[in-house]
Amino acid sequence: MYSPCIREVGTLGPKPALIGHRGAPMVGLEKIFYIIPSSCIFLPSLPSSFFQTLYDGVPFLMHDSTLRRTTNIGEVYPNETAQNAALFSWDTLKELNAGTWFLKDKPFSCMGSLSRADQNQAMNQSIYKLSNFLRLADSQNKLVIFDLYRPPEKHPYRDSWINRTLEVILNESGIKPHLVLWLENDMRPFVQSVAPGFQQTMGNKAPVEDLLMDNIVKLNLAYTEMSSEDIRKYAEANITTNLYVVNEPWLFSLAWCSGAHSVTTNAVHMLKNLSQPLFLMVSRSSPFFPGVRSRGGVFIVTFGDYGSGACMDKGDAPLDGEGFKLNPSLPGSCEPLQVLPPHLLFHLGPGRSILFGKT
Repeated sequence: MYSPCIREVGTLGPKPALIGHRGAPMVGLEKIFYIIPSSCIFLPSLPSSFFQTLYDGVPFLMHDSTLRRTTNIGEVYPNETAQNAALFSWDTLKELNAGTWFLKDKPFSCMGSLSRADQNQAMNQSIYKLSNFLRLADSQNKLVIFDLYRPPEKHPYRDSWINRTLEVILNESGIKPHLVLWLENDMRPFVQSVAPGFQQTMGNKAPVEDLLMDNIVKLNLAYTEMSSEDIRKYAEANITTNLYVVNEPWLFSLAWCSGAHSVTTNAVHMLKNLSQPLFLMVSRSSPFFPGVRSRGGVFIVTFGDYGSGACMDKGDAPLDGEGFKLNPSLPGSCEPLQVLPPHLLFHLGPGRSILFGKT
């Protein structure tokens, strides 16, 4: 049996850093900015986000292709709800409210509660520009990573969206270049030529030699795409790994054992409190878990309640790929979200399964 959580004492690496996915929306509004300074207490970076470019060239924070779900456009411009968000002007978007939907729709099944003050701020939340996002990051000395959406056809910035984004980053935001984890792959050589200080980040696996040739220093990949061997191989070449989207403590524990440098998560409020993996097998007495008895010279250490602490984003599409959901009969009011691939499932009996690795 193999698992990255079966290891020698003292070989466990540091806890992965936490990056809030879309602003850690289980505890605050997906696009809301007032939660970010408090999040920065335990985040090495600001939340990973999605930016688009408006018709007048203003990059803005928006995950969806339309404004229907997360703004009050239906009240202000009822005939424009199906319009692509990038086809509006900033003068139009700055009039919209981007917070009331979160309080009304409660997009997660077990959201944290907001204080009255936070609720009032959410009620008055507007859409944010990329420049605002970057100024905040710079003021907190935090790394930023974000996805860029190419504008639709017939958009005036359809073919110059990257150039416009670079103008904002380099000339309007004032952010220090080394704080930018540049993820977009289009025009990467050009980006490196005008912004050599950016930390080049790749969204897919590639041979180490190719990554080094392209000056890639970080990989940003789905947790299903990376093994502990991959992470170790890249780390030996000084290429760190960020895994997404890691919400459950058991999955975060596996990422920790595997050597991931950071994870993107909706559950910052849960994972920040973990001081050790939920499960670990070591060959002799472990300082992490004193007093655990051995069997056959191996200490078996686990087991948390892996199914009851996760939240389902009601707006997200179902996960793809083969695998098993954690047992939905486990107690708790939250819906299990992430999938356990068959080769990572170790069965303990009716209603009990834990994550170990390949068998």
